[in-house]
Amino acid sequence: MQNHTDLLDIGVIGLGVMGKNLALNIADNQYHVAAFDLDANKVQHLIEQEQKERKAGLSPRVLGCSNLTEMLSSLSKPRILVLSVPAGAPVDGVCQSLIEAGIEQDDIVIDTGNSLWTDTVAREQQYADQFTFFSCAVSGGEMGARFGPSLMPSGSEKAWQRIAPIWQAIAAKVDPETGLPIERQEPGNPVTEGEPCTTYIGPAGSGHYVKMVHNGIEYADMQLICEAYQLLHDGFGMSQYEVGDLFAKWNKGILNSYLMEISADVLRQADPITGRPLVEMILDKAGQKGTGLWTAVSSLQIGCPAPTIAEAVYARAVSTQKGQRKQLSKLLSGPQPQQVDEQAKQQFIDQLENALYCAKIASYAQGFQLMAMTAKEKQWQLDFAEIAKIWRAGCIIRATFLQSITQAYQQANRQKQELANLLMADTFSNHLSAKQQDWRLAVSQAVLKGIPAPCISSALAYYDSYRCETLPANLLQGQRDFFGAHTFERTDAPDGEKFHLNWSAKTRTLDKL
Repeated sequence: MQNHTDLLDIGVIGLGVMGKNLALNIADNQYHVAAFDLDANKVQHLIEQEQKERKAGLSPRVLGCSNLTEMLSSLSKPRILVLSVPAGAPVDGVCQSLIEAGIEQDDIVIDTGNSLWTDTVAREQQYADQFTFFSCAVSGGEMGARFGPSLMPSGSEKAWQRIAPIWQAIAAKVDPETGLPIERQEPGNPVTEGEPCTTYIGPAGSGHYVKMVHNGIEYADMQLICEAYQLLHDGFGMSQYEVGDLFAKWNKGILNSYLMEISADVLRQADPITGRPLVEMILDKAGQKGTGLWTAVSSLQIGCPAPTIAEAVYARAVSTQKGQRKQLSKLLSGPQPQQVDEQAKQQFIDQLENALYCAKIASYAQGFQLMAMTAKEKQWQLDFAEIAKIWRAGCIIRATFLQSITQAYQQANRQKQELANLLMADTFSNHLSAKQQDWRLAVSQAVLKGIPAPCISSALAYYDSYRCETLPANLLQGQRDFFGAHTFERTDAPDGEKFHLNWSAKTRTLDKL
């Protein structure tokens, strides 16, 4: 470690992309950081970058350590240690190494990776006698970590009180009036004004669960944009550059969001090798790290309808079947291409803008409903107004309409009412009701042109299912009772009373159970 007479404020273990940038962000906010990585070169690179970015006359704020024992001896007590290592076994590996290096029970270890939330719950219990295991999900990618991420901490409230000042300093900031991000990506000049995009989420695991759902919404949002692109490109003959320009225009209105902004940028990027649109040269096989899958599985386990999130996961799975798609594209027939009418194209563009907005709101509704149902089961007291607030900047799904989502939950809190579904908020029920016809016309165009739009259409089905007071589940329960005697409830009887019809009897009689 470099010479430093005072004890340091915080340690960062793991100096990959996220860990390195979190360390620099913390240092920018006037905290002294001890840094360690098994790869000594990463430690050295961090020291050199901090030195390069540091303003003249200031002393070093990031100090490198050669081992964990040295790091522990450099930190003020109770120590705060940030883990930025891959989820799974590496987290437990570092925890075990810290125990061997002499970590103490009052010390706080913060897991900032994409850990499965149930692993976080288990680790808090597992390490309770050795140290305080705390978790904080981080969203925003490399630039977020460097200049202000959205942070979702959970675990010991006592630990949070010690961590909070640092987290509030390094988090992304928003204008409290407009809900818009306050961004200044200048090393050594962090944003200090505005509301920080971090809040205590709740007990162990809840922060990583909220981040998991965030990522599920992210999957859906990305796929929705991709479907809009394909409809415009394949269905109406717009070039990648034209769609990029349109997305940039949309980004100035109700669809303003980080994902819309970067999608426009990607579509307008030329390939450095061929000069053609870069997206045309990117192989259409999408990867995934699992958090979208975890969200879809969680929705199925708890019985929460989240079809748009699930369809987004399936869309990535279908994309990996490139060989089969190539074969079947020659075997399966579809609608014949038709000449594009310019007036019809402009009309469709307006319809699609509204459809995309509606589908995005529906996917957020699914995510918030999933969090609400899980919180009820786990007895977590999640504040959805606060969660919406911390997603307004720093994270991948940041969008202008998160301000409206925040306000909807704040109003429900003031009125001491539960907002069971985001579609119940007047703002969104009115918006979607006004735009639903355009949504339907956009989906019908996708069907008629043979262009897959699983997320836009599943979001519409979600909307229509909740709009429908009576669903054909009455027939379904009749089927179940017929072949399996699974019973059913009646519309003219109290909730919970079960009935069974003797289907196989010569004279069918009704039994009340």
